[in-house]
Formats: sequence, structure tokens, C-alpha cells
Amino acid sequence: MSTTALSEPQVLAHTKRRLFPDTDLPNTYAVTDTQFATEEWLHGQPIPTAVRSALAPFNHVRVGTGYPDLVGVRVLEPELLAVERLGDQPPLIAVEAKGHARSVTPDVERGIIQAYDRLHEANAAYVAAPADAISGSARTLARELNVGVLGVTAGGEVSALEVPRVVGNHTSDDATAIRFQATAQGVADRSFGLNHPKNYIAYPLALYHPEDTVDVLSKYVVRATDSARKGAAFLGLIEERPDRATLTSLGEEVVRFALNQYGSVEAALAEFENWKRTRRRFCELAPEWGLVTRRVVWSYPATKLLVEELQTMHGDGLREPSLVELVEWLHVHHPTFTVELFLRGTEDVRGRVLDDDGTLQLDELEDGKVFHSPTVFHFKAMLYHSGILTTNGTEPTNLQPTEDRWVLREPLEPIQ
Repeated sequence: MSTTALSEPQVLAHTKRRLFPDTDLPNTYAVTDTQFATEEWLHGQPIPTAVRSALAPFNHVRVGTGYPDLVGVRVLEPELLAVERLGDQPPLIAVEAKGHARSVTPDVERGIIQAYDRLHEANAAYVAAPADAISGSARTLARELNVGVLGVTAGGEVSALEVPRVVGNHTSDDATAIRFQATAQGVADRSFGLNHPKNYIAYPLALYHPEDTVDVLSKYVVRATDSARKGAAFLGLIEERPDRATLTSLGEEVVRFALNQYGSVEAALAEFENWKRTRRRFCELAPEWGLVTRRVVWSYPATKLLVEELQTMHGDGLREPSLVELVEWLHVHHPTFTVELFLRGTEDVRGRVLDDDGTLQLDELEDGKVFHSPTVFHFKAMLYHSGILTTNGTEPTNLQPTEDRWVLREPLEPIQ
């Protein structure tokens, strides 16, 4: 197969493998536009399953005035950027792909113009195309506009023919959602694995304790220490480093509270031991710790957005929205964030729930299995235990989305 046989989905799949070879790495996340979730790219030309799998997950992310084919966050290698990184944060990267459609030559220069538009919000932008379709004039245009050019061969090799400079810019709501997913607090299958916040709140106490953290946590709080550690990291209570975990300023404040109330973390943990296997709402079982939990949960970025929108819905008369109604509402105002927060990232789910233009298919939302367990089960449980929501979380396998209510426990009435 010659290079000219590369379709746009194939070009993009090779490019994603090169730019984002391992999205499980810290500060790394990427999504492909929903138009590529279709089974056929052109009539009679199916997208191979392996290509779709390489491109997943899918979302419709607005960057600049349009929707790039690929958007993600990662610290790229020096050979891909004229400047290795921007400040302390990895760059937000946008890619436009061009490929052959039957006998039509890829319009690489149009892709460069599209990529240039993304620089209003992205830190670096690229056009990716079959290597033999990239002309000298296209490379000159790309250099003038600060757009990177990636040449792709049929064998999957991706070469940086032109490298862009990293630029700073303002960030839209959609771009912020992708950045959020790339951080240690982004919503992923590895985020929350336990449904009671006490297991995460206790982790800083066990870490501060002079004895082994795992042994202390197992004795006083929970045996699932890995899940407790990961949840504590996602809530911003600890920072995980290659060799050890350390307390964040928020985690230190939890320890100070324990010392103030009990005199030592040993005494505080002994109290936690009394709460093992309890199902009672934490803010009622231990009101002071409930307030601490509320403070910690509120620091999690998704909480503020969710509470603000539930309050707005309450003010508009939607006082007991179902999960389906909530997701439909949120998707209008924060589409990218909503998809990342609530919907599983698998190719099947994103393909079912979103059409080519990123529009929600509401009937698919009636299937509880399309929802993200860390959100509808574990995260909602934390909002319930901290006194923010009225009802607990539910496993997706048992979830009835049209009946599952997301209601503020203390909604505010309009000030007259």
C-alpha cells in the first residue's frame, strides 16, 4: 500500500500514536473528534476496528472557532516543538488531519489554516497528512503561521517536517476540560474506587503517622489502601511522587484539624476505626468531620461546576432533575466537560451517545451502563456524605438514569 492510500482516519491514528503513545502517563490526555467514531468514513469505506480503537476516546471539543480532529495535553519531545514546554504546564495540542479520499489530493494548506485558528486557545497546533502530499509551499505557509507539519507514511512513521513554537493564550471552557482530564484530578477509571469519603480523608492522617502508612490505614480505616491513596490524590489531599507520597497544603490542614480535635493522629484514627463498615451519612455521623469532608470535596473542580448548575436548574424550576435531565442540561452549557465527567470513555459508549457532530442521543442516556462509575457512584456518594446532595450514588449496573435524582440538600431561594 502506497502512502497516497492513507485515509484521514488512518493519518490521524498514526499521529495520535506518535503524539500520545501512552495516555495513562501523568499529565497526559487526548480525545478524537466524534466524526471519527463512525463505522464508515466515506460511503463504502469502513474505518477499520483497529483504527477506531486507536482513536478512542471521542469527544466534540471546541478550540478556537472550530473542532480539531485531535486535541490533547502532553509534554512533547524536543524534536516536536521549537520550545519544549510552556511554564509549569504541558501544552494543549490541537491537530488537523488530512488524507486521501478516493482520488482527491489532501488539501494540506486548508488544514494549516484550520490548525492556525486553533492557536487562539491551543499552545501548539499541527497539520498531519500523507508525507508525499505535503508540498514545499505548504511547509512555507506553515512556518509563517507557526503551525507544525507532520508527515505520515503508510507504514505508520510520523516525521516532524516543521515544528511549531509553543505560545500562550486564553483558555475556553472546552479546553479547560481537556486540561483537567490530564491532571491528577481528572475523572478516570482510576480516580475514585471507594464510596465513602472517610477512606480518603483518613489517608493524610495515616501518612502523617510515624508508622507505615499502609499498615496504619489497614488497621484503622480500610484494607483497600491503593484505592484510598488514589482517591486522596484525586481530591488533592496528597501528591504522589515516584518514590513517595507527600501531603499537600489541603492534606496538612486535615492533619491540623485532627490534632486540634484529638491531640494526635493516633487518637483521631482510633475514632475512624469506630466507623468501619458504617453506611450512615458521614455529615450526620460525625458533623465536624462532615464539614471537613465538605471543604475537601468542594475543592475538587467538578463539584463547583455541578453545584452551580444544579442551583441554576433549581432557580429555573427544575428542582428534582434526573440524571438524564442533568446531563442534558450540562451538555448545553459545558459539553466537553459533561462528556468527560459522566460518560464512559469507551469507543462503544461515546459512539452510541454522541453523533458525528457531538450531539447527545438522549435515548441512549436511559441505559445506566453508559455512565462513568467514578462519577455516578463514588463521586455522588461523596457529595451525599458531605451533605451536598440528597441521595447516594448507584452502581451503573443498577442505575435507572431517569429515576436517579441529583438534588441539592440545601438549595438557595432567590433573594427578593
